[in-house]
Amino acid sequence: MKCLSLLLLVLLIPALQQKPPTLPAGRVVDLSYPFDADTVYWPTAETFKLEKDFEGVTDKGYYYSAYRYMAAEHGGTHIDAPVHFAKGRNSVDQIPLEQLMGPGLVVDVAAKCAVNPDYLVSIDDFQNWEKQNGKIPSGSIVFLRTGFGKYYPDRKKYLGTDERGAEAVAKLHFPGLDPNAARWLTQNRSIKAIGLDTASIDRGQSTLFESHRALFEKDIPAFENVANLDQLPLRGFSVIALPMKIKGGSGGPLRIVAIL
Repeated sequence: MKCLSLLLLVLLIPALQQKPPTLPAGRVVDLSYPFDADTVYWPTAETFKLEKDFEGVTDKGYYYSAYRYMAAEHGGTHIDAPVHFAKGRNSVDQIPLEQLMGPGLVVDVAAKCAVNPDYLVSIDDFQNWEKQNGKIPSGSIVFLRTGFGKYYPDRKKYLGTDERGAEAVAKLHFPGLDPNAARWLTQNRSIKAIGLDTASIDRGQSTLFESHRALFEKDIPAFENVANLDQLPLRGFSVIALPMKIKGGSGGPLRIVAIL
């Protein structure tokens, strides 16, 4: 019996010595905009609404508040699930959680976008980043910093137009990812997700949404209207991006943070 007890103790010591799991240490940067009356949506989408069910002191003497909200999937800081542009690919509830967490990096093209609001982030931009920082690591979450986040939520500056409706779509002007660069990423690098500080991974003047299609066919989701990318370094941080779990959804509101 003593021998058995000693054996169990020997087996348990390594487990007892293990430290409990912890989150990465560092400053947390909120990469999400709040949802309110100013939230930016696509010109054809319904905007965010918050309505009061009750707010105040009840007849029993305690404070209570409850609200209901209405919103399109695609607006504010949100995720585009692959099924948004690729039939049979992951809906928002089917994206593995592991794909929404991981090391992050930033490709900064703000200077180019400042002189060309229709700029397309190119293969050269990624290769130039790699010349300075090394090859994009497998399993990375890639952010494109266009600098347009400084205009949010001014629709005129951020989208190129503050008009609403189908006719306004042709007047959109903001940067996006070149479809050739999207295909290069899917064929030559292994990334988990991609995000940027504009309203769409395709630029405003896109009519075929080829970057969406190239990424989503490979089950790579996109994060759009990402906030505070100017607070991130080019590399060396972690990302946690958790969307609303809408069953069968093509996207949804996203709470995303970076840990520096």
